[in-house]
Amino acid sequence: MTDGKPTGLRNRLRHAVADTRPLRIPAFRRTFLGQGTATVGMVMTSVAVPVQLYGLTGSSFVVGLAGLVGLVPIVVFGLYGGAVADVVDRRKLYLGSALLTWAVTLALLVHSVLDRHSPALLLGLMAVQSGGFAVSSSVRGAIVPRLVPASQIPAANALNYAIGDVGQVLGPLIAGALVGLPGGFTYTYAADAVLFTAALYAAFRLPSFPAAEPAGRPGLRSVFEGLRFLRTKPVLMMSFAVDVAAMALATPQALFPQAAATQFHGGVGPLYSAIAIGSVLAGLFSGWIGRVRRQGVALAFAVVVWAAAIAVAGFVHDLRAAVALLVLAGAADLVSAVYRQTILQSYVPDRMRGRLQGVYTVIVSGGPRLGDLRAGAMAAATTLTIAWSGAALVCIALVLLGAVSVRSFWRYDSTLTPPPSSEPPSRV
Repeated sequence: MTDGKPTGLRNRLRHAVADTRPLRIPAFRRTFLGQGTATVGMVMTSVAVPVQLYGLTGSSFVVGLAGLVGLVPIVVFGLYGGAVADVVDRRKLYLGSALLTWAVTLALLVHSVLDRHSPALLLGLMAVQSGGFAVSSSVRGAIVPRLVPASQIPAANALNYAIGDVGQVLGPLIAGALVGLPGGFTYTYAADAVLFTAALYAAFRLPSFPAAEPAGRPGLRSVFEGLRFLRTKPVLMMSFAVDVAAMALATPQALFPQAAATQFHGGVGPLYSAIAIGSVLAGLFSGWIGRVRRQGVALAFAVVVWAAAIAVAGFVHDLRAAVALLVLAGAADLVSAVYRQTILQSYVPDRMRGRLQGVYTVIVSGGPRLGDLRAGAMAAATTLTIAWSGAALVCIALVLLGAVSVRSFWRYDSTLTPPPSSEPPSRV
């Protein structure tokens, strides 16, 4: 004890594990717990609806339509909802969009209880829910810098992403157990409705977040103002570009069923859960993330690790090795997500945060869908290995080339970034 080694070890562990300081702020803590609880239910519904659609129609094409009908509202309402968030009280908008999402879950529950058997209605409800999700996601991201001090934004984002990934792990497991029961869809949607009340409570208890400065009515002009602002900021443009590359070129989920059948001879469940498990583990040991100053370099490196782990996983033929590599990829994905969100929240003035969060929502939600489309088309036209690993290797090259070429991104130092807003964090 006298040589200081135990104390030094405790200090290293304290700096390595997740930074929980944002949880001392009541408003953030309620939002964190509420959204984390609600995510479990939302993921359960996202599993149950495709299963129910396939059971009603026997068509994978109809199941695929669920993704398509969800993409358009995400794009439209992600951009427009972000513009609205810059001119209204964000608490009211967040609460309204959360209520809309909850109402859709209740409608799914009623549809199941009444045994309506309507694929068209299910698809329509998914479209409405996607619009509500796009708005709430845009507003929620814009609220975080108003809840915590600037120095704690990386820690807050790491906590939010980690709890979201816990939901991504638990949700499918619970849904899988419930939908197999008689009346299982009813139980699933009822559980989602109950769990989502935690998010509603957190939204209701938020303090008021009026517009940072007077602004006109939201519309196409304000959306384009946000896009023009983005175009003049190479740091933001590059942070979005590396995300698009990571999702469009190195997202392997659409290939998991084929890989499980032809390459690993089973194990589709572990393949699907591995990335989320890696993100959860990275979140538990994310204390170091907020101490990195060169966040552009860190973001690029995290994307390279993500793509490299994906690429190697596509070459191996042992399921355990592939799952381990996907866990590593998931850990890198959490790190890159935290830096993307942190750069956006720290770099953008509060009057523009809603609009830029809307763009971020569109990219984050639409990118994986583009990745699924790319992967499926490549696998059909070439081979599984090319679609899985070849595209991931291209991603590495593009990210390294782009990151080094954009000097302001490569040299970005979070400690030298001027505060985008003088608004103090709320501790209500």
